[in-house]
Amino acid sequence: MDFVNRRNYLKKLFEYDKSIELEDKKVCIRPFVFTENNMASEETRYASLVPQGTEFCPEPDLNIRENKTFSYSAFAPVGGTKYNDCIILLHGLNERNWEKYLTWAEYLCEKTGKPVIMFPIAFHMNRTPASWYTPRSSMPWVSYRKSNTPEVSNSTFANVALSLRLSSSPLRLYTSGRETILNLWQLLKEIKRGDHPLFKSDTNVDFFAYSIGAMIAQVFLIGNPEELLSDSKFFLFCGGSIFEEMNGSAREIMDNAAWDKVYSFYAQNYGQTNGLNDSVMPDLTEDFLNRSFITMLKKDLMEDFRNSFFRENQHRIKIVTLKKDTVIPTHGVKIALGETDKIILNELDFPFEYTHQNPFPSENDNIEKELLNVAFDSVFSPASSFLSV
Repeated sequence: MDFVNRRNYLKKLFEYDKSIELEDKKVCIRPFVFTENNMASEETRYASLVPQGTEFCPEPDLNIRENKTFSYSAFAPVGGTKYNDCIILLHGLNERNWEKYLTWAEYLCEKTGKPVIMFPIAFHMNRTPASWYTPRSSMPWVSYRKSNTPEVSNSTFANVALSLRLSSSPLRLYTSGRETILNLWQLLKEIKRGDHPLFKSDTNVDFFAYSIGAMIAQVFLIGNPEELLSDSKFFLFCGGSIFEEMNGSAREIMDNAAWDKVYSFYAQNYGQTNGLNDSVMPDLTEDFLNRSFITMLKKDLMEDFRNSFFRENQHRIKIVTLKKDTVIPTHGVKIALGETDKIILNELDFPFEYTHQNPFPSENDNIEKELLNVAFDSVFSPASSFLSV
């Protein structure tokens, strides 16, 4: 595949609410609308734990309508009516558009013959007001951030919204991930019942998850509500580490001051009393999703359970990491997997400069296109093979 040209082609075509048929690939892109219907009790539970708005966004999180009803897209083979297999693609932290994922979803769809749903994390992609990610509205907040937080060294219009929100309450990282899992739980039930227009009842659902999406997928898998994921496969890319080995300070993700707060909250304070700091969320120590989250926080938290889980499920999890990834490094994934790392994990390296945020830098004209094609195929060919079965 000519990765660079294909990415540019799909970028020009893609719209959230537009159905598109890609005749050269016998693949179509279909839009759908998701509306939360299982969040009422959770919203009540967390409303008092997260600040009711910030200077950046005075609107309380619960009232941000874009996060409650939103569009999502699926790549599907042309000509099918309803399918009995599905792949859900989860993206990375602080993503605002699907541009880099369009080739990922198309390739997986074409090679596996399965529809691929691109599902947005809560308060990401199109689940936020536009003012959170447009430069004109965000740049004044960069100045505000720099003047009010002297230790900031990498504040940008791209990361200022997430940085301000997480600095106000690091708990938002957890609640956003948890809300996403509840959304996925709802979506899987709709799919399994045959209520989704693309799928037959009892459809098998697998996952391709990247970066923080991989952590969300792991927590979802470990929690396995209603045993919906007992037969699912998970392919994780640039993800899978325990939290304490991650480093989210990056111009595209969040600034260093925000990351310091987030890291301190989860790697140092969270999980200290009965699996959780009672002063943080005293009513959630027995919650199954919270226990799953704690499993992926630190090496010495629930280590025996985590090792046992990956040992028992090694046949349905594959992880690919990148050698030069400093955001979610390979050694953090090895710690998470324990003795199963030699079976589940494969570390790759590419003969060009890349980052966690941009593993296939198609905009860099100094990189030979064929090198990008080979690198892309080295990840997505095994992913397609693994998820095809």
